[in-house]
Amino acid sequence: MTTTHTTRGRRRAPSRMQRAAGKAAALQKPRVILALLLLLGLTSVMLLDGYLRAEVGGDQRVRTGASSSKVPDSVLDGGPILTFRGGKATTVSVPKKTIALTFDDGPNPTYTPQVLKILEENDVPATFFLVGSMVSRYPGIVKDMVEQGDEVGIHTFTHVDLSYQSTARVDREMEQTQLALAGAAGITTTLFRAPYSSETDAIDNYSWPVYKKLGQDGYTSVFVDTDSDDWKKPGVSKIVDWATPKGTSGAAVLMHDAGGDREQTIEALPKYIKKMKAKGYTFTTISGVMEKQNTGNGRAATGTATGVQPGALNGLGTQGGSATRRVTDSLQAAHHQATGATLYEGKALIVAVAVAEYALPVLSVGLMVVGVAVMGRFGMMVVLARRHYRQRNRRRFGWGPPVTRPVSVIVPAYNEKECIANTLQSLSRSTHPIEVIVVDDGSTDGTSEIAREAAYALGMTNVRVIRQENAGKPAALNNGVRSASCDIVVMMDGDTVFEPDTVRSLVQPFADPGVGAVAGNAKVGNRNTVIGAWQHIEYVMGFNLDRRMYDLLRCMPTIPGAIGAFRREAVLQVGGMSEDTLAEDTDITIAMHRAGWRVVYEEHARAWTEAPGSLRQLWSQRYRWSYGTMQALWKHRKSVTDKGPSGRFGRVGMPLVVIFQIVTPVFAPLIDVFTAYSMIFVDFTAALLAWLAVLAVQLVCAAYAFRLDREKYRYLLMMPLQQLAYRQMMYLVLIHSCITALTGGRLRWQKLKRTGEVGTPAGVN
Repeated sequence: MTTTHTTRGRRRAPSRMQRAAGKAAALQKPRVILALLLLLGLTSVMLLDGYLRAEVGGDQRVRTGASSSKVPDSVLDGGPILTFRGGKATTVSVPKKTIALTFDDGPNPTYTPQVLKILEENDVPATFFLVGSMVSRYPGIVKDMVEQGDEVGIHTFTHVDLSYQSTARVDREMEQTQLALAGAAGITTTLFRAPYSSETDAIDNYSWPVYKKLGQDGYTSVFVDTDSDDWKKPGVSKIVDWATPKGTSGAAVLMHDAGGDREQTIEALPKYIKKMKAKGYTFTTISGVMEKQNTGNGRAATGTATGVQPGALNGLGTQGGSATRRVTDSLQAAHHQATGATLYEGKALIVAVAVAEYALPVLSVGLMVVGVAVMGRFGMMVVLARRHYRQRNRRRFGWGPPVTRPVSVIVPAYNEKECIANTLQSLSRSTHPIEVIVVDDGSTDGTSEIAREAAYALGMTNVRVIRQENAGKPAALNNGVRSASCDIVVMMDGDTVFEPDTVRSLVQPFADPGVGAVAGNAKVGNRNTVIGAWQHIEYVMGFNLDRRMYDLLRCMPTIPGAIGAFRREAVLQVGGMSEDTLAEDTDITIAMHRAGWRVVYEEHARAWTEAPGSLRQLWSQRYRWSYGTMQALWKHRKSVTDKGPSGRFGRVGMPLVVIFQIVTPVFAPLIDVFTAYSMIFVDFTAALLAWLAVLAVQLVCAAYAFRLDREKYRYLLMMPLQQLAYRQMMYLVLIHSCITALTGGRLRWQKLKRTGEVGTPAGVN
């Protein structure tokens, strides 16, 4: 080992490990941000879709029976078209023998196209009062509507009673609908009809200020003279009769092309048109009515439905006070051509809604698949784990003749001054003959000196300490394997302690000549903190229950670095510990499967390890684990085509690991996001019960895992909190790792800060 000397006044150059750590940290931050942005994007898509469906921000209140004492009588007794020319409320009536046919609540993908077809066949124009959220979902229908010559008006964005809403909400409802119209058909409009409105005599003291405000903004409010009440589905003949005005009176007639089953409306509409034409009526739009009244009163047509100056409306596409070009057709005089920011914002809204419309169904299907996979995994784990436990704990079960020959224990160590003495102390009590090889991987904290002193103090003459330049954990393990004198090597971490019988239990499966490696039972020693308790639950339920299942299926994916045993010849056969991945333990496990060796799990061989004590360290460790696992799976991707026993991992293990450890966890946040969304915006009780049901299933599985490992159940009290916080963090770590893999990032073996608080097993509760 070389020592770097520095001259006075000059900074010491960073080491290779320090430079690599700096680069890794620089790469991780933007990827963490990208992972969070992906989650934020998903949440935004859900909120947008919920807003379109009135699940987010929806308001079902409808005001009835309010006083109209503050509404002018001229308005209450006036015609169905309300304008505020010059700031004064004025109503306009429909001329005799004239029908202004209007439709509310659309567009609807089923009924609106049928209505448009009927109107076109009968050469009849109409005015459609559209809900903005529906416009953004079905922009093509609106475009066809405008191109056909029909007129459109605003029916708010989410179909709410504006009399209950704040001024800001009213403005938002109008502006968002205008943007939807701009994106769908390239126009905005001056026409407005309030949801739940009817004749002018129904205007009350609460809705009147809304109409006044909108009038000041340049909107023309439209009411009805004759209501077909088609939403009641009274029958075709009654719809036709109820829509017919008395005598020769003109009327603004209300029908619906959306909002429910409109089959009766579709059947009644052509009959109604023929009936009214036979009576000598003509059909026009609201702008057509205004045009007739302007001409009839001796005023020249202005090309606008309201007489307001262009640009008076808020948010209708005017930029810097410049007027928008108006549609010249008198039947569509309320339309303005959208330009500038309004047009592009409208198109952006349409695109965003399209993404939400297509993404949510896909995500919903994904959620169902993930849910089924998760529940299936729980069921499979419990069934196979029970079978594994009963098989391995039978009185007559045995691997063969007892293995009593000495084995080599390799302890790779890098800056383990806090833990190495405890590790050697635990090995000094081993009931199985061992040689201990401590490989100091370039430590700078005196780890090797502490190891020698501890071995001397413990009277351990079977300990060798090997120093090497810093080269990483795989190189340290390979050095230990080359230096081992026994045919079986046990690998453990420098922060891990063994029970006295651990090595003896761990090596017994080697009585079977087909066994090439054995995974031990890793336990969290520092479990008396919240983070430690969470990891303890994960180790017992996730890792060890998984290993029972994989052992029975003969496709164990990982031998834990904290405790694992190998035939030395098998390790050398597969080329030793590879530096190709960060998960050298997963890498060599898969390699041994492919070499034809069997890998098993020995539950009675327990090791106590120090788990990360902070969220930062935990993130760093799990990030490395998950990313390294992906590297190992990609490296051994050709195992899926391996033949015979060596291909069993590729046929069985690889799909299970990919589904249960990558794909399912990546999409599992959908469950939590959808659950939170449902609790807030849909049905809190139902969503909560569903979440509690899933938690109960997990709790049952965890309790069974604790029973198999003979652990104390009190730690399960932390499980609800673990599901709310810890699990989400693990999901983000995995998403972070996936982004790193997809963007081609690379990481190095990272050192976690140790405290040395995990002592001998006898002192662990």
